[in-house]
Amino acid sequence: MTRKTQIVIVGGGAGGLELVRRLGARYGRRRHDIILVDRNRTHIWKPLLHEVAAGSLDANLDEVGYRSHCHRWGYRYFFGTLEAVDRTSREIVIAPLHDDDGSVLIARHRLRFDYLVLAMGSVGEDFGTPGAREHCLFLDDRTQADRFRAKLLNHCLRVSLAMRADPAVEARVRIAIVGGGATGVELAAELYNAAAALRYYGLEVFDETRLEVTLIEAGPRILPALPERLADAARAELEALGVRVLTGTPVTEVTSAAIQTGCGEQIRADLKLWAAGVRAAALPGGSDGLETSRAGQFVVRPTLQTTLDDRIFAIGDCAWFMPPGAERPVPPRAQAAHQMATCAYRNLIGLMEARDLKPFHYQDHGSLVSLSRFSTVGSLMGNLVGGRMAIEGRLARFVYTSLYRMHLIAIHGWIKGLALILVGRVNAIIRPRLKLH
Repeated sequence: MTRKTQIVIVGGGAGGLELVRRLGARYGRRRHDIILVDRNRTHIWKPLLHEVAAGSLDANLDEVGYRSHCHRWGYRYFFGTLEAVDRTSREIVIAPLHDDDGSVLIARHRLRFDYLVLAMGSVGEDFGTPGAREHCLFLDDRTQADRFRAKLLNHCLRVSLAMRADPAVEARVRIAIVGGGATGVELAAELYNAAAALRYYGLEVFDETRLEVTLIEAGPRILPALPERLADAARAELEALGVRVLTGTPVTEVTSAAIQTGCGEQIRADLKLWAAGVRAAALPGGSDGLETSRAGQFVVRPTLQTTLDDRIFAIGDCAWFMPPGAERPVPPRAQAAHQMATCAYRNLIGLMEARDLKPFHYQDHGSLVSLSRFSTVGSLMGNLVGGRMAIEGRLARFVYTSLYRMHLIAIHGWIKGLALILVGRVNAIIRPRLKLH
């Protein structure tokens, strides 16, 4: 029996899931064995995690189950975490899978590959700040977003009960967010949207005035990816909501009760979230000599092949690529992952069919930041027209929403993607405004 060509994709994020769908749709299971490996059982678009964390989005309705998706698109799914890459034997090592009680469900095992695509995404970078990893929450995946939401609701309940016992009490839910990028800014705004709705779900005496949110940014301004005018507009909107925005304020230490800043201030907080940067997830068993950047990303050539192995590609946040003539590498954004998935798909086909490979050309379509229902700001076009077009308000909100719809079509195809967009419109009307469990 002829051995099937085995293509392994590690990571079912925006880039990995789109790539595996396209490969499965093209090749199916007849002569190819296409495998997706992911440490989660479901996929949710990472730019939505701040809404999951605030309770504004029910991930159970928006997530994609890998098992049903793989059945539909002709690939296989393995639940597990990549531990190491063995280039000599053309195998990857999957870490042991443990049950909740610590017992081993599946022992450490290996998967062979003819072609490998690394698309593991990124994790939060704490820059070695003392106490950050121990005392802060992160928003790397749905599990962490659910944990933040549960803790948030518990603190809101505590304050509500205290106010019921004594209406004169000045109880607050104190939240500190480290990092003034898109994640931190969007979460800060979404928290006020969620708090305003809690009064309709059993916490009648609680509202957004009981929130005390501090956004801490080490750089000179928030949202450095946006033009300064738009960043200033976003800051003004946040401060109008009640967010205390601190810029030029590095964090030197995090304790269980507070955040210590380089300016000497201690910011006490019930909830502390770290969103100050990202890095590639480390492989405990190593990557067998593959070249990596300082942030642990895999360095790739213009074809998105790793520099030391033609049969191993890297895409998305875990890939480091410096376009010719550029001053900075391709940023870790969903649009970059989508574009890389398209390029990797074409080059994998070209490699298997012994054709010339095409170089990756990153097209910066701009950046958008949603301040929940309050506002949306951003810049469009990027290098498509040789400059940027600043947008705000309803137009920016429409474009922001369209990005998620494009993602649905990319991972589901046109028919199901459009159907899910329609269902999403209906759900926005009939389902509860908040997820409280």
